Amino acid sequence: HEASCVMVAVPESVLKKRKRQEKWAADQAAAGKAAEAKGIEKKKEMFKRAEAYVAEYRSSEQQMVQMKRAARKAGTFYVEPEAKLLFVMRLRGINGMHPKTRKIMQVLRLLQINNGTFMKVNKATMNMLVKVDPYIMYGYPSLKSVKDLVYKRGHAKVGGQRVPITDNDMIEKELGEKTKGAVICIEDLVHQIHTVGPYFKECTKFLWPFKMNCPVGGFSRIRNHFVEGGDAGNREEYINELIRRML
Repeated sequence: HEASCVMVAVPESVLKKRKRQEKWAADQAAAGKAAEAKGIEKKKEMFKRAEAYVAEYRSSEQQMVQMKRAARKAGTFYVEPEAKLLFVMRLRGINGMHPKTRKIMQVLRLLQINNGTFMKVNKATMNMLVKVDPYIMYGYPSLKSVKDLVYKRGHAKVGGQRVPITDNDMIEKELGEKTKGAVICIEDLVHQIHTVGPYFKECTKFLWPFKMNCPVGGFSRIRNHFVEGGDAGNREEYINELIRRML
C-alpha cells in the first residue's frame, strides 16, 4: 500500500497574517531590548548626577565652615551670602481682605490656607510679599527642607491635574524637553530649586502648590508679625523648624 503524499494548500491571507505577526513579535522584542538598555543607561546617568550633587552640597558646606573659621581667627565676622530661595506659605483666609491683596495671593498661587510655594528672591517678589505680609509667612528653606517638601509632599501639575510624583519617568516626560535634558529625575528637580538654577521657573511651574498640615503644637499668634512674637511675615532661617512641624 503506497502512502499518498497530500499537499495542503494554505490560503495566501493566512500566510500574510502569519508573516505579519512574526515581524511584529520580532519588532516588539527588539524594541523591548532597546528600552531595557536605555533604562539601564538612564539609571546610571541619574546615579552619577545624584553623586555629583551630593559632592557639590558637601563642598559648599565645608567652604562655609572654613570661611567662618578663618574670619573667627582674624577676629572678624563672616557674613553669609544672601539667600536666593524663599518658601512662602499662606496663613489666613479671605475675610476682610483687600481685592488687591487677594489678586497678589492668586499671582503667588496661594489659594488656600497652609498652601506653600517656592519663590526666587528678587526685587519684584519682595515688593509683592511686603504688600501681603500680614496674610503669609515666608523664610529661607535649607536643603533638607527642600528635599522633605518635594519627596514627602510633592505633587505635579500634569494636564491641569494634581498628580503625586511617583517616579522619575513623569518628571522626564514633563520637564525633559523644556529643560533640554537638565531635569530628568527628582534629584535634578531638588537641585534646580535649591540652587535657584536656570530652569527654576519650569520646575516650580511643574510643582503643584504644597498643601501643608497645621503645625504640630500650633501657631503662636497668626495676627501678629513674627518679630512681635506672632507668625506672619519673614522668619528667615526659622522657617525650617516650622516646615518640620507642618509636613
